[in-house]
Amino acid sequence: MTRPLRIGVLGCADIARRRMLPAMAAAPDVRPVAVASRSPAMARETAERFGCRPVHGYSALIRRDDIDAVYAPLPAALHAEWAERALHAGKHVLAEKPLTTDAESTRALARLADEKGLVLMENVMFVHHSQHREVRALVDSGAIGELRSFQAAFAIPRLGPDNIRLRTELGGGALWDTGVYPVRAALHFLGEDLRVTGATLTFDPDHGVDIAGTALLHTSQGVTAQLAFGLDHAYRCTYELWGSEGRITVDRAFTPPAGQPPQVRLERSTGTENLALAADDQVARTLSAFAHAVRANSAVNPASLHQAALLDSIRHQAVRM
Repeated sequence: MTRPLRIGVLGCADIARRRMLPAMAAAPDVRPVAVASRSPAMARETAERFGCRPVHGYSALIRRDDIDAVYAPLPAALHAEWAERALHAGKHVLAEKPLTTDAESTRALARLADEKGLVLMENVMFVHHSQHREVRALVDSGAIGELRSFQAAFAIPRLGPDNIRLRTELGGGALWDTGVYPVRAALHFLGEDLRVTGATLTFDPDHGVDIAGTALLHTSQGVTAQLAFGLDHAYRCTYELWGSEGRITVDRAFTPPAGQPPQVRLERSTGTENLALAADDQVARTLSAFAHAVRANSAVNPASLHQAALLDSIRHQAVRM
């Protein structure tokens, strides 16, 4: 039997403690081995919860010879540095999204991973949920006719003033946080033939980061994508595929709880149907996909590179408000 992939965790971020570490501890093909923090007490407390070894400092963790891979749930601005260090240390990398905050840095990391023969994977979990495969099958089967447009939105309520997502030096802002999801969803369904038509970014004058944004994209075939994202809104997490003969709407599209059946609605002239799909665990599926990528020595997913280019285009073309 193949040994589980041994993972070291760089930092004790909320997503690591609340979602990723519990999933690692329960997964058959990965095993959390060590957790690093700048705070020895935080490393010790987190490690004890999940049967790991506490490590003081990120550098000490990536030097360990008892880990095969590193999971980096760090602020966006720190991803490039620590992913590069981990790759140079011979570790596979699973990094939170976005991989970096500019497309050239993302391409450079991908080249380094390729040169080292290591896996670099961006932790965009929703694409691994089975509901999106079912939605794609419906579209491909002609259930809504010819696809005309795609719409997606992901926004969350106002954050506390000290939240790291409001700090420019850490790569804060709505585009890097909630904006990644609708952009990746558009790529997932419309493919790499996407270009930015226009965009807006609304900035918080107190923190200097974007707290809301919109983007209009298009394909060469004339299919449009209308995207919205934010950090100061009533919660919304949805996408819609609109065709010549109907539409498909998915709610809780990007962060569905593991035990919750998907909320997928198919509307056609003959009526509306709420589809009965099975619940799924996208966190567990993501970890399984990472372990499989390591076993298969997979290259960086091209979608991550296209996503980085689109995020750059949105940032550079946006009207700032």
